[in-house]
Amino acid sequence: MAGTDTTELAGLTDEAAVLVNRWLEYLTSEKRVSPHTLTAYGSDFGDFISFLADYKGGGVGIRTLAGLEVRDFRAFLASLRGDNLSARSVARSLSSIRNFYRFLARTEGIENDAIKAVQGPKLPHRVPRPLTEEAAKSVMETVGEFEEEAWIATRNTAVVALLYGCGLRIAEALSLNGDDIPSGDTMRVIGKRNKERIVPVLPAVREAIAAYKAECPFAITADGPLFVGKRGKRLSPRTIQAAMQKVRIALGLPESATPHALRHSFATHLLSRGGDLRTIQELLGHADLKATQVYTEVDSARLKDVYDKAFRRR
Repeated sequence: MAGTDTTELAGLTDEAAVLVNRWLEYLTSEKRVSPHTLTAYGSDFGDFISFLADYKGGGVGIRTLAGLEVRDFRAFLASLRGDNLSARSVARSLSSIRNFYRFLARTEGIENDAIKAVQGPKLPHRVPRPLTEEAAKSVMETVGEFEEEAWIATRNTAVVALLYGCGLRIAEALSLNGDDIPSGDTMRVIGKRNKERIVPVLPAVREAIAAYKAECPFAITADGPLFVGKRGKRLSPRTIQAAMQKVRIALGLPESATPHALRHSFATHLLSRGGDLRTIQELLGHADLKATQVYTEVDSARLKDVYDKAFRRR
């Protein structure tokens, strides 16, 4: 159910399938969620529909969806926990379902108060795990060394430079088009919920992009993708994730050293050098300051570690 094909909506009546497809199209065209997020939402909702078809004993229609009670949603969550899904995965499934019901209420006037009363599992508090400044620099210097073709090496370096040097999400970097190439000290980025922000661009990042553009064998047009794969199509996040895995192994970095960790590193290193939270919030494109405040915990934890090492009793 990763797309909007009604043949993938097994268990739904035709009328309900139309609504679900409309919801998925809304997520793509208006909310501009990443392909990864869309696939996750579709998969989670597909599991929900499959459960309901068995639980209710028949096709799931609009009336069924509108009439679900708290106990029905809780039964679904219990089934997920019975399958040994993590608390975070269960919470994500509930979030997908809530998103669908918000869409129904807003576009179809179909309200279901029960979903609002369902509480998700308590999630363990997680602090971002950034790389050290030395490790981040090593990643940028090393990521291109595993590619035989020079243009692919410069491409991977340019993408990593954007993630660490500008704090971009991987989906944001790979959604850039040719006319988004920075010509000055700033660039425009379209983030989550189609929200635009302006981020500063360091000379090293501009140089990395320019080197890639000069080496790329495909024409980079104004309305075409900036970063492309071997066939000239828009680059997949999996390619950069695979490149980071090679670097992680080569440098002996922890499994947390992912492309997204470079964004965490950007924020943490900026904070440690005196950046204020409001500015970092704007640069990251966070809608809520609470999402940015977690980096103060990272910085405090690092200071405590330095203190412990310096004053540890021998």
